Amino acid sequence: METEQRIIPREIEQEMQKSYLDYAMSVIVGRALPDVRDGLKPVHRRILYGMYDLGMFHNKPFKKSARVVGEILGKYHPHGDLAVYDALVRMAQDFSLRYPLIQGQGNFGSVDGDSAAAMRYTEVRLSKIAEEILADLDAETVDFVPNFDGTLQEPTVLPSKIPNLLINGSAGIAVGMATNIPPHNMSEVCEGLMQLIDNPELTSFDLMKFVKGPDFPTGASIIGMEGVKSAYNTGRGIITIRAKTKIEEHKGKKRIIVDEIPYQVNKSEMIKEMADLVNDKKIPGISDLRDESDRDGMRVVIELKRDENPELILNQLYKHSRLEQSFGIIMLALVDGEPKVLNLRDMMSSFVSHRQVVVRRRTAFELKKSEERAHILEGLIIALNDIDNVVQKIKASKDAETATNMLIADYSLDEIQAKAILDMKLQRLASLEQQKIRDEHAELMKLIDELKAILASEPRIFEIIKKELIELKENYADPRKTELVESNASEEITEEQLIKEEEVVVTLTHTGYIKRLPVDTYKQQKRGGKGVIAAETKEEDWVEHLFTASTHSSILFFTDKGRVHWLKVYEIPETSRIARGKAVVNLLNLQNEKIAATIPVKLFDDKHFIMLCTKKGTIKKTNLAEFSNPRKGGIIAAGMEDGDALVDAILTDGSKQIMIATANGQAIRFSEEDVRSMGRAAKGVIGVDLRDGDEVVSVVVADEKKSILTIAENGYGKRSMVDEYRLISRGGVGVTNMNITDKTGKVVAIALVDDLDEVMCVSEKGIIIRTPVKDISVIGRNTQGVRIMKLDEGDKVTTCTKVAREETDVKYYV
Repeated sequence: METEQRIIPREIEQEMQKSYLDYAMSVIVGRALPDVRDGLKPVHRRILYGMYDLGMFHNKPFKKSARVVGEILGKYHPHGDLAVYDALVRMAQDFSLRYPLIQGQGNFGSVDGDSAAAMRYTEVRLSKIAEEILADLDAETVDFVPNFDGTLQEPTVLPSKIPNLLINGSAGIAVGMATNIPPHNMSEVCEGLMQLIDNPELTSFDLMKFVKGPDFPTGASIIGMEGVKSAYNTGRGIITIRAKTKIEEHKGKKRIIVDEIPYQVNKSEMIKEMADLVNDKKIPGISDLRDESDRDGMRVVIELKRDENPELILNQLYKHSRLEQSFGIIMLALVDGEPKVLNLRDMMSSFVSHRQVVVRRRTAFELKKSEERAHILEGLIIALNDIDNVVQKIKASKDAETATNMLIADYSLDEIQAKAILDMKLQRLASLEQQKIRDEHAELMKLIDELKAILASEPRIFEIIKKELIELKENYADPRKTELVESNASEEITEEQLIKEEEVVVTLTHTGYIKRLPVDTYKQQKRGGKGVIAAETKEEDWVEHLFTASTHSSILFFTDKGRVHWLKVYEIPETSRIARGKAVVNLLNLQNEKIAATIPVKLFDDKHFIMLCTKKGTIKKTNLAEFSNPRKGGIIAAGMEDGDALVDAILTDGSKQIMIATANGQAIRFSEEDVRSMGRAAKGVIGVDLRDGDEVVSVVVADEKKSILTIAENGYGKRSMVDEYRLISRGGVGVTNMNITDKTGKVVAIALVDDLDEVMCVSEKGIIIRTPVKDISVIGRNTQGVRIMKLDEGDKVTTCTKVAREETDVKYYV
């Protein structure tokens, strides 16, 4: 019957809801979130209070950690000993806390993730700065509550002279919420608090002039301030922390030295991660990784292979490893027992309010003690003024109680004063001792007036808080460890920064397959060699365009319909020598058009021009800057007449000479100044007057110091000096460039070359040969030339291009 009376029927939903909410609030308030006033969670507060209770101050001997853990477990924190010890260890780690609250002796773990030694081996005591958190604890500055078993009292919050929540930060996961407050620099926070006291109207944005940003114990750099601004103004933000590195040269090779890493990154795990990137060939430029860290500081050495670009490797490491790490700021703390997301001003003003309460309560406590002492001294002075009679009457009293009652009745004293007189030593009756009592009373009366004035004046309380902040700055301020870097385009890692800049060969076939290969894929051969296969092509396909370019260049694709499309060279897939490549239609948004010309460009400016030439001999010049804004579907490069098609495009500087060559062996040389610059949609002007059945095959920039290499479709070629082609006005018929016969076949291309150049010739069947130009004789214009390339039955040369030389400093490819 008794059991039945104790059973209370409840809906399961209500019971689950209540139980879960009780649990959630217990975790939120009693475990995971810090108090905005002292910046501590209950376990940290109990550890500091327990050590304070044991007298383990910074100038006292160390005690075993096990002693502290046992004290905290037994008196204040009835949880697992590991939970207490882990919290204790973290407060002693200089890589976890910006200003460690505990001095440790022994192994307290490392930035490599090594755990601390067992608590029976390590020793601890409070650090000097922790004593600032506990200062005035015995001055009734904070409330105390019973401990878990009601036998002792523990503080609900610590007085905390230091703004601990900001300078040391906090991290914790509660139920349905989490906090992640970064540490800050003591000097900056104290300065910001003083400015806020002087001007309470300051906003979080205003306070950022003093509190510049987080300051992590492991240093490193914060890249970009947008996340910091967001966190300080809204309480939430994401910042990017990047390791600090330097580049050294050692035995002819470069190496990257990492001496500061992002906060909370495990160094050994980071190195292992980088090694995996090297082994997986994601970052192939690294030859060795070493950790040379010692007691003097951190030093991770990343050895690079010869001729590797360290900036490129660094960008790849930032992108793929924990050399760069995001830190999500959530400034969540308990305010009057409730979890709230706070901005910078809220957090700082909450600390100032806490210090107001502490200073006021401390002052009231000092006033109370001073008044009690003054009251006793007043009684002593009354007795001293009539000391002979007082002594006589005390001697005549039967016992202490009678003497007490006598003093109360005869001298209008209270019991406290009477007992103080009776307890007074005879030595105090000496004249000097009597004067000391009167002087002490006078000083106390001045102090009481001062304390009352402080309690009556809020500005006086603020002055005391500011004075304490100045003392904190003088005693604990240190230089900032974390560098703040304003973000700009150069600091944002783009895809291009992850790609090594190198010369590559790009091939494009007649049916539109494109690929890139390293330029050294093709071994140099003597004139007349058979060459190597540049691309596996279908029977009806052949390589039509081939050029060298930097992986960071943009490629302008001009189509036969007079449109232009853009593509970065690194966006072209790199494949094996015999692979077909990727269909360019999958990379470009082409619309029933065919690629006619390609120009690699590193920089778009208004000092250069694109010269376009069509099959019917029309030529047009447009400023390069008009092609600087790529669009997904391409843009118009030139207006085209019906039946015409774009043949070629070249890059010029506005003062060059242009040479146009035709299939039937004619060529014309004229100054590009004869062609005025036009808009993209214009059709152009006549460049060469074509005879019946003829058409344009190439257009090049002419240079009288160089020669013109002409290649015919049957593998014949010849070189003729540019000055053999007389300079005339545009629109003429031109002169003979090559004696066209059945043996040579029609002209397929011309190129401007000198003896240091090499050329690549490609046939319909994908055969390619790389030949030094010096092996090709310089002969007259009206000749058939010599055999450059041996061709199989039915094969024909489709294109020929010169290889760009590495030693050139030209930024434009012409």
